[in-house]
Amino acid sequence: MDGWPLRDWKKKKIGKSRAEQRSPSARTAMATATSLSLHGHGLGLPSPTAKTPARRLLSVTVRAMAPASPSKGDAAAGESSPSPRRQVLVAGAAVAAAALVSRPAPAALAAADGKFMPVIDRKAGYSFVYPFGWQEVSVQGQDKVYKDVIEPLESVSINMIPTTKEDIRDLGPPDQVAEALVRKVLSPPTQKTKLIEAKETDIDGRAYYTFEFTAQAPNFTRHALGTITIANGKFYTLATGANERRWDKMKDRLHTIVDSFKIETKV
Repeated sequence: MDGWPLRDWKKKKIGKSRAEQRSPSARTAMATATSLSLHGHGLGLPSPTAKTPARRLLSVTVRAMAPASPSKGDAAAGESSPSPRRQVLVAGAAVAAAALVSRPAPAALAAADGKFMPVIDRKAGYSFVYPFGWQEVSVQGQDKVYKDVIEPLESVSINMIPTTKEDIRDLGPPDQVAEALVRKVLSPPTQKTKLIEAKETDIDGRAYYTFEFTAQAPNFTRHALGTITIANGKFYTLATGANERRWDKMKDRLHTIVDSFKIETKV
């Protein structure tokens, strides 16, 4: 793997009123548009824990209510104002556009239920979440670390090192890159490691490698997850895990942490 940045890593270690004057057809269209607007706020959004979040184009099907037969006055007014069907379609498009524009980031979605806390560092260029109750600690060589003060093996850390590569795929396939990272960087040389799974995911057109592994020490085994990507001239690594005996209890939360990791626009 030419250009593999492990050596650099070790160096460093989120009258009538206006309404009464409107024609019957216009009033019908406005009532329909209002009903559609209220209904639009209930449109579902993709799950925040999806492994490969994708941007979906929301579509709105609108059925215009048939207006009553216009009077002569209504017909004259219709020549200078939009049709009821056009008004309803415009209202529906506005609702869909608002839903797309206001869609929260993955970290914000995962933190919405209060079980996770968001970390959004636009200067460093990333975001993720960690379980509520974990404390931030300072660890040399790591950009950020949060851990459970009672269960020390339950933690999340993020590291960045410079690289001349532009895409994580430039380093090799997921299993090859993850195996080297787990064995040489994420675990002490005295521990026996096992790569369980490694795969490539895509978020907003950027490739991420996500992997699962275990690291066995003489008196404990840590079950861990990691995700890596390259952006902004840096190689990003986020790793999280727990004691093997608590894996079944913690695995959903750890997957949420990994799935929430995302490169953010730098300021």
